[in-house]
Amino acid sequence: MAEAEEFVYRATVAPAETDPMLQLLIEGDIEVLGLMPWSSNGTFLTNVSRGDDHAPAIYKPHSGERPLWDFPGGLWKREVATWELSDELGFGLVPPTVARTDDRAPMGPGSLQAFVPALFEEHYFTLRERSDEDLVDQLRKLCVLDLVANATDRKGGHCLVDSEHRVWAIDNGLSFHREFKLRTVIWDFAGEAIPGAMLDPLRALVDEGVPHRLARWLDDAEVDAVASRAAGVLGSGHFPHDPTGSRYPWPLV
Repeated sequence: MAEAEEFVYRATVAPAETDPMLQLLIEGDIEVLGLMPWSSNGTFLTNVSRGDDHAPAIYKPHSGERPLWDFPGGLWKREVATWELSDELGFGLVPPTVARTDDRAPMGPGSLQAFVPALFEEHYFTLRERSDEDLVDQLRKLCVLDLVANATDRKGGHCLVDSEHRVWAIDNGLSFHREFKLRTVIWDFAGEAIPGAMLDPLRALVDEGVPHRLARWLDDAEVDAVASRAAGVLGSGHFPHDPTGSRYPWPLV
């Protein structure tokens, strides 16, 4: 197996049995290294190991969640669901994320996500200033993902970039609400036509239904809402406007 540090950069469109990072996250032992600062819920840096292979990962246990009035408990499931959606669409924007519900999860059931060694001085607002069209296209793709996932907390600091100029979306737990609750900093593309290559993957969600790999993490109303939002994006074909000016998270970064 290649060095574990390489795994976090790979696109995760392969099934679990052939993707080394997913296998490590699913089967590895979890050692908690410490609490991540500035997190509203319990978020832990861990080392995940299996034999000679190891990699850093972010563990978000259910037991560390603070109750919210507008979301049910189990935000960790929505972290997994966002990766499932990104992977199903072939977008590759979310670091590999799995559910750990076995007795080796040190604080109980939760999500385990590959840690991205990003350029942490960068965030959405610094990335948007760049003239790198490939990077900007990745941000457009993230906007499409967030529209379908109904991202409710896409802060600028939740958009990372690594040394290979690849964009990653993290902190995805506030998503998939049955009611439209989109709150994001990504409004720069409002009114633009969405590229066909970003729309085409949504057609299966509408024509064939939401796949089980995603639906299993949501309730029936939330699943129906995913298909409805995908249909809405396809029908419009354009990035939306925010006429109210109120669909921003706080703080912005």
